[in-house]
Formats: sequence, C-alpha cells, structure tokens
Amino acid sequence: MKETALQVVRKGRKFEQVVDGAWKVFLNEGFEGASVDDIARSANVSKATLYSYFPDKRLLFLEVARAECQRQANQAFSEIDFSCAVQEVLTQAATRMVYFFLSDFGQQMFRICVSECARFPELGKEFFASGPGLVQSRMAEFLGEATKRGEINVTDTMFAAAQFHELCKADLHTRVICGLQTQFTQAERDRVINGAVEMFMARYGV
Repeated sequence: MKETALQVVRKGRKFEQVVDGAWKVFLNEGFEGASVDDIARSANVSKATLYSYFPDKRLLFLEVARAECQRQANQAFSEIDFSCAVQEVLTQAATRMVYFFLSDFGQQMFRICVSECARFPELGKEFFASGPGLVQSRMAEFLGEATKRGEINVTDTMFAAAQFHELCKADLHTRVICGLQTQFTQAERDRVINGAVEMFMARYGV
C-alpha cells in the first residue's frame, strides 16, 4: 500500500468487512508483515476495494487499532461496577488492564506504535485517544467522584489515573515486551493487580 500522510477514512458498504479482515492479519503478522494480498483475502474483498477505503496501510492499521481499542474499553467499562467501593473498582480495572497489556493485541499495538510514531505522530495521537486516553479519562472521572465521597483524596485526577495505569504495567509488561516471558500464571497477574491497588491506596487512601 502507498505510505502517505494519514487522511480521512471513507466509509462504505464493505468498510467493516475490510476492518475485520485486516484486524486478523495485523494481529497474526504484525504491521510490517501484513500484505495487501493477505488483507484483501482475509476480508474477502478485491484489492481495488481495499485501496478505495484505505490507500495507506497506516491509515488501515489506525482504524483497526481505534475500533478494537474502543471495543475493549467499552467492554471493560461495562463489566466494571463503578458503584462498588473504590478499592474494589480499582481491582476490577487493574484486572482488565493487566490482561490487555499481556494480550497479543495489546503487545502488537504497543510495538507498532513505538516503531511508527516517530515518523507518523498522528498514529500515536489517535491510538492514545481511542485507547489509553479513553481509559484514563474514565478513571479520572471515577477518582473525582470517589474523592467527593471521601473514599480517597486525589487533587489531580488525570495524573492519578495515569499513575494507576503505569502501576498495572509493573514487571510483567516489560518482561513480555522484551521477550523474556510469554506465559503468566494467575498468581503472577494477581501480584501486579493487587500491588497496583495497594500502592495506589497507600498514596491516596484516607
């Protein structure tokens, strides 16, 4: 595909079909390994149809990343009971964050954005807005509500949400990104999840 500056996506009848097919290829082959032929075959469309929607592979990847990140973020929010006590909500949120960071999709997104963002900053901005930024904003909103209820004491909710996000990356995320480890036990995951909540509450709990 032609590699040009990112541009506006053209929607159409087979748009979702193309995005779904591309998601499978990007997940299995990575950004560089994904070919036009493979994507068109996976989406069951012609190359002409594929080019009509996405003349730039980065634009296609961006749409795939945005759609999947939004889907996962919305699913996570729907599964978190924000009416629970703050420590329970944080545990639920940390569980979903850790599983995302260690997932094949989460790893692919991280590696591709790091490798491509220097040349195409729009990619990183859009990915952040549809994934980490969306989660951070929702968590900041919850932290503000919990502060008003007197459960925690947070003055900068966006910064605190970013801190919690990074706590959920402790140890395991670095190990998986560096290729030191690919499989993790539930005990290893729980160690990060519980550690993130305990450290956060030690700083902001009342």
